[in-house]
Amino acid sequence: MKPIVSFDVDMTLLDHKDWSIPASALETIEKLRENHIIVIATGRDMDSIYSTEIRDAVRPDAIIHLNGTKVTVGDKVLYEHVFDKQLLKEILAYVKDTPYSVGATIDDRDYYINPEVIVSHETKLWGECGRIFDDPGKLTELDVRTMAYIGNEHGARTMEEQFPEIQVHMFADKRGADIVERKASKAMGLVRLCEYYQVPLSETAAFGDSMNDYDIVKMAGKGIAMGNAMEELKRAADYVTDAIDRDGIKNACLHFGMIH
Repeated sequence: MKPIVSFDVDMTLLDHKDWSIPASALETIEKLRENHIIVIATGRDMDSIYSTEIRDAVRPDAIIHLNGTKVTVGDKVLYEHVFDKQLLKEILAYVKDTPYSVGATIDDRDYYINPEVIVSHETKLWGECGRIFDDPGKLTELDVRTMAYIGNEHGARTMEEQFPEIQVHMFADKRGADIVERKASKAMGLVRLCEYYQVPLSETAAFGDSMNDYDIVKMAGKGIAMGNAMEELKRAADYVTDAIDRDGIKNACLHFGMIH
């Protein structure tokens, strides 16, 4: 029986300073591969055009996509959950009258309420915004698993109060978040993979940095927060490793004897 080790993507595997996975992290994953089941657990859809390059570099055995709303092993889909369409419609209507943006990217189209917020946000970060925006009203006709929120933490908490059916997981930089229905999570994705591979939860490890990692880090046998993680996640973790650009993944695996 191989233990499961799962990795968040953004600022856990993928360093946003240079948009690359540190060499030490990739080398560590290769060492782990012989004796561990490698899992990506992320808010991204790793089958989207924006993420396949990362997926192919890591070569995971299984993926918990979109905060647990899609779970795959190779080409096999173990689980899928889509947003309740009435709830989605109500959230989009609510956001129209706020200074925030909410929506989703599906295939090569970006469906966002208040798209000018996205343009401003990404132009500040990267100097440009290359998104192809479409009518966000079309989201109610599509299968939406999770949505993205761009705004501050106060807006996220207010939205959760308005819609108790959802969780708004802030990113580590606190400038945006993932929106998911409470019935879906990375932690439940890990449970489903444990059932599939017949691995007890005690034989799992989970790396993360932001609040969408909170449940999986708490539930895993070894919950590991990156050194650059949010303080709330560090307090929940069994171990706090070094930052992403200081060999955090490698050092945690050495600490726990997962590699030598």
